[in-house]
Amino acid sequence: MAEPWLSIIGLGEDGPAGLPPASREALAGAEIVFGAPRHLALAGVEGRAWPVPFSVAPLLAERGRRVAALVSGDPFWHGAGGTLAEALAPGEWRAWPVAGTFSLAAARLGWRLEDVACLGLHAAPFARLRPVMARGARAICLMRDGGAPAALAEWLTAQGMGATRITVLEALRGPRERIRSARAAGFALDCTAPVALALDGADLPPGSGLPRGFGLADDSFAHDGQITRQAVRAVTLAHLAPRAGEMLWDIGGGSGSVGVEWCLNGGRAVSIEPRPDRIANIAANIEAFGLAGRMRAVRGMAPEALAGLPAPDAIFVGGGANAALLAALPPARLVVNAVTLETEALVAQLHARVGGSLLRLSVEEAAPLGRMRGWTPARSVTIWSGP
Repeated sequence: MAEPWLSIIGLGEDGPAGLPPASREALAGAEIVFGAPRHLALAGVEGRAWPVPFSVAPLLAERGRRVAALVSGDPFWHGAGGTLAEALAPGEWRAWPVAGTFSLAAARLGWRLEDVACLGLHAAPFARLRPVMARGARAICLMRDGGAPAALAEWLTAQGMGATRITVLEALRGPRERIRSARAAGFALDCTAPVALALDGADLPPGSGLPRGFGLADDSFAHDGQITRQAVRAVTLAHLAPRAGEMLWDIGGGSGSVGVEWCLNGGRAVSIEPRPDRIANIAANIEAFGLAGRMRAVRGMAPEALAGLPAPDAIFVGGGANAALLAALPPARLVVNAVTLETEALVAQLHARVGGSLLRLSVEEAAPLGRMRGWTPARSVTIWSGP
């Protein structure tokens, strides 16, 4: 087998002094070195800067020569290593990591890294923290630039999490290393890249953050009333049985609430909805919960709008179910919610023909009734889930 032509070299703020002998040897033997300008300067080498926007195409064009790619710390933890490896065969590259920002931050703070959420917020919305931050939670976040810590502190405060203790970690393991702490509320530290933040929610009030499980409050979502209500949504998601990495088709998305909660439980989702105003609500919910890249909205009517979508592991039909639509669906775990008599008759026939589970759910909520209170019933929902 031929020797790998590409060396992926993790580099820290301490430059060549922090590299193991194998990394130094690979760097010294490279004909061409690619890296960000900061990494090339840290290594003290002449090289080619990555193009902006980032692309590995110039590196791939040098296939067969001895090439080194300088990347941050651990190349495969929010680094460029994964992007490079995806474009190459296994025998074409080898990698030498050094301790990355997450490991260094945990070492400075004495945190157990296995108990900490590690997020790359340098190219992702702050809303990615919504399912993470809660009372007692900890997170380490890579930030885009020196202005990002103040912006994140402002976002946390707006979420009612101003008591979050933020530790700012700048240029870890380098001559400019600096570590300081402040509360999110009133945060006023000037910061310089490269910077990471360690967030500690120990002092947050009880009830902070999103609850885990199924059935977020209806007012957690942007909607126009077309939403699978909290109690029904919880039962629906239990039947859908989300698993990490699985794909859901949410047909007749409305607000996209089922797809959002599916994704919050580790999955991916496509929400199909014909009305543009409801597509806007779905998009707003995707943004608010930090689910860009894991969930998207598709405008159209099923089954026509299903063409070209990634294959589903589960399908939820929340509105507009009919025999033609169900016949056009690919094999997957299937859950259909019926409110009308016509759709209820359809799922009753399905149950008689193919089995599965058939459940009728009636929900009543206490509401004012004159000077007292009484029960106000919602429309009953019949839920069929396939065998």
